[in-house]
Amino acid sequence: MPGIKAKVPSAFKKHRPDHPHKPIPIMRLVEIAHQEASKHLKPGDFAIDATVGNGADTSFLAEKVGATGRVYGFDIQSIAIDITTFALKTRKLLKQVTFFQESHAHMLDRIPQAEHGQIHAILFNLGYLPHGDKSIITRKDSTLVALGQSLTLLAPGGVISVLAYRGHEGGEDESDAVLAWTRSLDPDRYSISIHEGELPQRKGPVLTLIRSIS
Repeated sequence: MPGIKAKVPSAFKKHRPDHPHKPIPIMRLVEIAHQEASKHLKPGDFAIDATVGNGADTSFLAEKVGATGRVYGFDIQSIAIDITTFALKTRKLLKQVTFFQESHAHMLDRIPQAEHGQIHAILFNLGYLPHGDKSIITRKDSTLVALGQSLTLLAPGGVISVLAYRGHEGGEDESDAVLAWTRSLDPDRYSISIHEGELPQRKGPVLTLIRSIS
């Protein structure tokens, strides 16, 4: 959001990519994201997996919200939804999941109006489908639209998790765009922490957590 200057929260300063710190293994970043989301979820809640992929986040969220909750999953690839549907059926979690085979940039139109401001966790896992077509990737423009919509959908005290991979073409630009977007957020309404993963500098994954201050 051009022209907006916000005070950078101390948590952001602590973990910003140009600040020296010990990198975190990739799987540990996923664990951190899930641990944080767990703090904000209980049975009966609403959640969004903005990038279904291989279904790991969808399954995690479905387990957390239980049979009385609802998870909305977005992915443009039918194979991702097929893979995840099979995994959810195997774990008896499919009942509480609704899929949309389209861009997460349409989430505001797809989530029922009554649930706007009621979503307790929104997870993004940016990049490409593991073991899939690496030419099909998330794009910074649609990702930024989806992140903006996430703020409208997020419940007070909820969390947005963005795990961005920078090793593929376009990944670094997308990650930088996400970090720039977080700097535009009102620090009185959102707290931000950033955790950087292993791999050579500027190529490892980055986990950004945006928490709504209730």
